[in-house]
Amino acid sequence: MLMWTVKEVVLGVSTLFVSVELISWFFYRWRPKRTINEVHFFPSKEVCVEHIFSPSLLDLCSCPLPHGIETSFSRLLRHILSASSSLDLCIFAFSNMILCRAILKLHHRGVIVRVLSDKDYIAITGSQIGILRKAGICVRCALDSVYMHHKFAVVDKRLLITGSLNWTLSAVHNNMENVIVTDEPNLMQPFIGEFNRLWEHSNKGKYLEASDLLKSVEK
Repeated sequence: MLMWTVKEVVLGVSTLFVSVELISWFFYRWRPKRTINEVHFFPSKEVCVEHIFSPSLLDLCSCPLPHGIETSFSRLLRHILSASSSLDLCIFAFSNMILCRAILKLHHRGVIVRVLSDKDYIAITGSQIGILRKAGICVRCALDSVYMHHKFAVVDKRLLITGSLNWTLSAVHNNMENVIVTDEPNLMQPFIGEFNRLWEHSNKGKYLEASDLLKSVEK
């Protein structure tokens, strides 16, 4: 009788162990994925961001800016550079050279980049739109009388970056601005739809490629 009791205890413990393992496996396999919901405020402290472009330079850069500090701007850069397949950017004013560098890096990496901007702001002093165009990035702009005043980006159709921030130096380091980063589908999908709607309507009848407009400005 005692022997059978020991066997039953061992069997019970073994069964419990297997059950715990199975429950743990199912929980790990089917647990909700971690969502991204971030809010960043500007102005952002000016710090060195070279290590974001080249992690090996973290301890080698000798510029006078503070190093190894995470800021709203550095987080924005990281999210942009996380793109692996596509980046759709809808931006009113774009003159920030570091953000331009990030877009060029994505383009050189093979990421498909599409940019929509405003017709009155693509050729202002300091605009980086011409640099993007010369690199082979497709840029379009509206020729309507109203401003194309959006400021949002969609990374890999999985991440939305939106807010009041124009991609300019003054907006990043001088203005009170906000940026929301989220992967919530219910929030992201309308922005994907809006970008595609504007892109589809960027035809030669009512719109011009930014390259055409820039050529006309240069003449």
